[in-house]
Amino acid sequence: MTPEISVIIPTRGRPAKLAACLAGLAGQTAAAERYEVLVGLDGPDAESERAARAAWGGCGARMHVETCPRRGYNETRNRLIDLARGRLMLSLNDDVRPGPRLLEVHAAGHAAAQPAIITGYSPFPQWPGDSLFDLVLRETSMVFFYDQMAGGPPDKDWGFRHCWGMNFSAPLGPVREVGKFLSFPLQYGYDDIEIAWRLRERYGCPVLFRPDGFAGHDHRYGPREVIDREVRLGRSAWAFAGRNAAFCREVFGRDIRAPQEVAYTREFVIRERRAAERLEPTFLALADVPAGAIDGPHAATLLRSVYQQFGLLKRWNWCRGLLEAADQAA
Repeated sequence: MTPEISVIIPTRGRPAKLAACLAGLAGQTAAAERYEVLVGLDGPDAESERAARAAWGGCGARMHVETCPRRGYNETRNRLIDLARGRLMLSLNDDVRPGPRLLEVHAAGHAAAQPAIITGYSPFPQWPGDSLFDLVLRETSMVFFYDQMAGGPPDKDWGFRHCWGMNFSAPLGPVREVGKFLSFPLQYGYDDIEIAWRLRERYGCPVLFRPDGFAGHDHRYGPREVIDREVRLGRSAWAFAGRNAAFCREVFGRDIRAPQEVAYTREFVIRERRAAERLEPTFLALADVPAGAIDGPHAATLLRSVYQQFGLLKRWNWCRGLLEAADQAA
C-alpha cells in the first residue's frame, strides 16, 4: 500500500537524538500504513543506524535507513525525496520529539485543493537550570518566530520565511517539480525558506501554521552557538544569492553580491566592530543569569528589550560571514 506521508530525516552523529525522534514517530495515532519514515545518514554512521533500528522496534510502519555520501543535510534530504513514495513530504530534524498527533495534523493541513506548506510547532523546551538566554530564545524571535505566530488565524499565510526544515510538510510532487532543496556542501541555512519561496512562485503555496503539529525541539543553543549561527548564515546567504538571486533580493531587499553592497558591508563591519565587541560579553553572560531574573507582568516587554538590544551583534556577525564568503570567492 502506498503511504500518504513520507517523513524524511537527515542525520549525522546524534544517535540518541535520532532514537528519541523515531520513538515519537513510532507512537503516532496515524495508522501505520499511512506513513513511511526515511532516515538519511550524511556519511557512514553505523552507530546512528543501529540506534534507528533499535528505536523503531516493532512499529508497523516502514522505516528505511539510507547511507549517503558526506555532503550535508540537504543533499541527504534530496536523496530521501528520490526514494519517497508518499503524496506528502514531512521534513523533520533528528533533534525534534514528535507528539503523537504530528502526522495526523500535517495530513489534515493538506485537505484543501490548493497546494500548501504546513509549518508545525517545534518550540524549545524549558531546560533544567533554565537561563535567561534560554528564555529569550523560547519567548522571542531570536532564532524562530513562534512568538509572532501564536494565536494567529489558521488560514493566515505567514509567508515563506516561516517554513522551517525541522517541522514542515508539502506535497511531494511539487517539491520534486521545483527541483528539491538547493544543496551546497556542508552549508547551513536558507534551504527551507528558499524551497518555500520556489513553491510559492510555482504553485502559489501559502505557509500555514498548525500549532497542534507538535514536535518539541531538543536543541539547547548557547550564546556562542547563536553567534556562530549568524556567521554561517552570512556565508550561506552569499551562496544562495549566486543560485537564486530573486529569492535573496526578496529576503534581504537588495543584491547582496553587488560590488557596492559588498563595499557597504565591509564598511559596516569595520565601523561597528567596537560596538559588537562591547555587546558580545553581555550577550554571552545571559547564559549565566537565571530565567527567573525576569518575571512579573512586564516580563514580555523586558524579554523583547533584551532581544532587541543584540540586533546589531547578530547583524554584525552575519555580515562578517558574508564577507568571508565574498573574499573566498574573489
